[in-house]
Amino acid sequence: MSYRVLVPVDRDESRALAQAHYVTRLPVATEAIEATVMYVIPPREFKEAGDVAFEDVPAAVGAATHIEEAGVSVERIVEDGSPSEAIVRAIDDIGADETVMGGRRRSGVARVLLGSTVHDVAVSTETPVTLTGEGGSFSGGDRRLVVPVDRDTDRSLHQARYVAALPGPPEEIRATVLHVFPHQDYRGAPPREFDDVGAAVAVADFLEDEGVAVERRAVGGEVARTILKTASSVDADGIVTAGRNRSGVQEVLLGSTVQDVMVSAERPVTLTG
Repeated sequence: MSYRVLVPVDRDESRALAQAHYVTRLPVATEAIEATVMYVIPPREFKEAGDVAFEDVPAAVGAATHIEEAGVSVERIVEDGSPSEAIVRAIDDIGADETVMGGRRRSGVARVLLGSTVHDVAVSTETPVTLTGEGGSFSGGDRRLVVPVDRDTDRSLHQARYVAALPGPPEEIRATVLHVFPHQDYRGAPPREFDDVGAAVAVADFLEDEGVAVERRAVGGEVARTILKTASSVDADGIVTAGRNRSGVQEVLLGSTVQDVMVSAERPVTLTG
């Protein structure tokens, strides 16, 4: 069964190419992946989908060509209207298993850093959303992922299921399941034991049962910074997070720690729900 990936791009060619590169480096991409590259005409252009050809958008063409040259099947589409609403509709229409977006900015407030479209899509769909930014690439060989979990077992198992469902043999994935005890990195801090966190144990056990190699880590510190430091220390190909809550304002829905990781990481970050 194919793993369907939606790749919504804007007119930024370097960002679109980073999204395309992520798709081509998914395990067994040429055998199991079907990609849809999508350009949404923003309302400010005062045009409809019938007025703009896919071939008139260099970033979209570049992304589609890069993916096709890797042997992956690509569908090319143009839509109009609200970008976030069009993307969410497309996720449902094609039955996307994952949506690969680009959108980090290095200045401004957090919402601007993340990008309003990326933010709105992330809080509006229950399917995994991966943010690539303008850089980040896989190192080759086994796929190394950091899976930071809190104490919510149900949410943490969403992360585990995403990892286990990635295309390719699970034996080629190496996962570092991480629990961070907030701010407990001072001298005399209480013991920090991985086995004391039920959600972390459940994720590690689930992944091992699926054939994924697992490293179990429990450390103290500032949560977002520790996640990023861990990803760097293991040279991770990506960070798999969870953080949506279905109540309150959107800032709460996304979660401040997840938002901090998504806008600060120099590697792809996936929000699983």
